[in-house]
Amino acid sequence: MFPRPSPATLSDAVLPMTSNPWRLSVAPMMDWTDQHCRYFHRLLSRHALLYTEMVTTGALIHGDVGRHLRFNAEEHPLALQLGGSEPADLAHCAKLGEQWGYDEINLNCGCPSERVQRGSFGACLMAEPQLVADCVKAMVDVVSVPVTVKHRIGIDKTESYEFVRDFVGAVSEAGCKVFAVHARNAWLKGLSPKENREVPPLRYELVYRLKREFPGLTIAVNGGITTGKQVAGQLEQLDGVMIGREAYHNPWWLASWDSEFFSAAASESTRESVEEQMVAYMAREAAEHGTPWSAIARHMLGLRHGLPGARRWRQVWSDHRLKTLHPRDVMALAHGAVQEAA
Repeated sequence: MFPRPSPATLSDAVLPMTSNPWRLSVAPMMDWTDQHCRYFHRLLSRHALLYTEMVTTGALIHGDVGRHLRFNAEEHPLALQLGGSEPADLAHCAKLGEQWGYDEINLNCGCPSERVQRGSFGACLMAEPQLVADCVKAMVDVVSVPVTVKHRIGIDKTESYEFVRDFVGAVSEAGCKVFAVHARNAWLKGLSPKENREVPPLRYELVYRLKREFPGLTIAVNGGITTGKQVAGQLEQLDGVMIGREAYHNPWWLASWDSEFFSAAASESTRESVEEQMVAYMAREAAEHGTPWSAIARHMLGLRHGLPGARRWRQVWSDHRLKTLHPRDVMALAHGAVQEAA
């Protein structure tokens, strides 16, 4: 069992400089937003809300809890996203999440993958708003942290606003006050998860209607947002913005978030200083948990996005033939490759 952060450590965690922690967040992304990715993102933004990748109730009930819930105290504010559809199981796992120190429990009602559908959760849950309401109430009853829901605006080719309105209405009555809305439908058949992020049209106007109809709820939008100007525009209409793949592929963007959207001092970090801190983290993870540096470095390959020599830098950090080297030696090789490319 991995140790969870101590209460003393959690009390020192950096919290957002706003009463609305959902103002800007990095979306939960399967196979991407693990604890190493989140540690990296926290070096770039001290205030953005971070989410775990989805953890199923089955994985926590029948698997290694520590492996799934371990995180670094520096990652706060941090939300645990759960996947499941049994109220009792979700209540048990939500309680585990709170005990481990997560700041929020989020229920996945947006993933369209067939694997998730076979487990009867994810986006297909939107067809059963009362079941989702029961799941939310079961979690709300046992934890004191916020219970939130991430969902789509619809499923398959049903483009009725009333569908998502009734879903949000039913779930909010069960105690959910925060909704992260991916502004696309989820097509449960015929599209891959990747296509589901691109093919169904974005319809932000439905999310705006939700906010107008439910002014007392916190509504954040997700999907297709890739620039600071777009974020600012969405915040004129909504309470928050959730950024997905752009944050992962172009992580240096996060370094501007605190000053631009949280009224905090501008970051004094450089790409080089962040890379240095990641190398120290890699060494620590290797010593304490046997984590290979490559499992961590994969998340920072976009750090030099758009700079001369970025391709050669990425090639070095992703070269598994170097896996026996200390990460500091790999960093030296990467910097040498950048100089050669220049």
